[in-house]
Amino acid sequence: MQDFKVLRLLDKIQFVYRGMGIDYGLMRKILQAKLTMDERRVPTFFNQSAQKKEEDQKYGYIKSLWIYVLISLVFIPLMGFGENYIFQMSIAYAILIFMIMTTMISDFSTVLLDIRDRSILSTKPIHPRTVNAAKFMHILIYLTYLTIALTAIPLAVGLFRQGIMFFLITVLELILINIFIVVLTALLYIAILRFFDGEKLKDAINYVQIGLSLSLMIGYQVLIRSFDLVDFNMVVEFHWWSVFLIPMWFAAPYELLLNGNQALFTIGFSLLAIIMPVISIWLYIKLIPAFERNLQKLLGTSKSKREKQSRLKGMLLSLICRTNEERAFYRFSSLMMKQERDFKLKVYPSLGFAFVAPFLFIFNSMRIEDIDFSVSMSYINIYFSMLIIPTAVLMLSHSAKYKAAWVYTVFPLTDYTNLKKGSLKAFLCKLYLPLYILLSIIFCFIYGIRIIPDLAAVLVASCLYTLVCYRFFGSSIPFTKPISKMGDGHSFEIVVLLFFATLMAGIHYFMAAKITYGSVIYLVVLILLNFTAWRLTFRHRTN
Repeated sequence: MQDFKVLRLLDKIQFVYRGMGIDYGLMRKILQAKLTMDERRVPTFFNQSAQKKEEDQKYGYIKSLWIYVLISLVFIPLMGFGENYIFQMSIAYAILIFMIMTTMISDFSTVLLDIRDRSILSTKPIHPRTVNAAKFMHILIYLTYLTIALTAIPLAVGLFRQGIMFFLITVLELILINIFIVVLTALLYIAILRFFDGEKLKDAINYVQIGLSLSLMIGYQVLIRSFDLVDFNMVVEFHWWSVFLIPMWFAAPYELLLNGNQALFTIGFSLLAIIMPVISIWLYIKLIPAFERNLQKLLGTSKSKREKQSRLKGMLLSLICRTNEERAFYRFSSLMMKQERDFKLKVYPSLGFAFVAPFLFIFNSMRIEDIDFSVSMSYINIYFSMLIIPTAVLMLSHSAKYKAAWVYTVFPLTDYTNLKKGSLKAFLCKLYLPLYILLSIIFCFIYGIRIIPDLAAVLVASCLYTLVCYRFFGSSIPFTKPISKMGDGHSFEIVVLLFFATLMAGIHYFMAAKITYGSVIYLVVLILLNFTAWRLTFRHRTN
């Protein structure tokens, strides 16, 4: 096997591992085997493109880092210029932590939870601490590559403009951040493994990944609200909840050491930046035996409970779907959306963000000017709930088990119209409608019942928008394409669809503001358009 340069670098600090009770020789051999196998691995980020030849897949992760080098240019103004470190570095580390954490979730959660090598390693006299150290370092090596790609150019500029002290602090903190992210993710999974088993555990891990992605999105908005613009300078506003903003921990040492700011929160956050990664890795080492024992649960399966069919559900389904075939495919699509983990991992974060986005834009408007909710039209921001629709409709055509689509050919069908229509209705009723009803209830409390016609118009507009997205993406048969081809050639369509949604919101705003009963007129027009468009799109025809 190849003797990797990174392993020769680790040889120089092997005393650290030996001091932690880790068999460095065995850990090195395990790492060498894993890195050799990784030469055929393509990261999730790169899987969005078309399928690659086998020779192009070698070192796929390293080759994919060029895109992160381009993203790193964003950090140059934050790391290379200015001395408002608590603001600049908080924003820089927020972006950096987001990039590293999402990569950790998408590419390396499977490494932490990998049990495929247990049949080999568990039969050998190897301490679990050594096996987990190899897992930890396996992930950390690739996250280090990612971090270097994201920060090499900004760090060079920072060294030239800010000095050697800035450079050394940044290098130390980047190491601490990578360790903290890996250990924090591992500790979360350890907690989940403690309470769940089998299929429930896999679903719980999926929801944690979704929650992490969503919390990182919202975290930006919380972070920016910790600062205020005073005389064209960003000034930190410390609140009790600021202690939970991890990027501010790692920004504080710059303020303390380079600006000499010895405020209590600066000293406290600087200590947290060092203490928390150390405590987390100590906890991880202590919990390794329990982690290894609970990983065995991943081999188990849980019996799924059969959903009870009530008479009311049956009546509603008969109203939504007119034919038996359409009702059957509605149930089938509902189960696929509920059980397909790839679908949930890609769509559910958008579902959460679609719920949060309208409120984020309302809060941003409130920062600029006072809003009188009794007359304001800022409820038009509810159109941001439609952000989920393009992603979900596109994802309906794809599946990790797309090869099973041969089963469609054995059905006694003359066409697949009912299948397509049933899947779209299942998405609207099972995913979008509950989100929209919850949003509408909250908006009615904020703006009053006067906006009910507007809310009804947005709901009907969403149904029409779903149909437009379906036509733009090619009217594919549901669940028949591989996940790896999901990102192929759809960038232009998504841009056009976002423009179309903006246009619908603009027309709604104009009619509600300029025309008496404009919202009601808009609602009636949309109902007629929906009725016509759905009938024309799903006319009976042979495929």
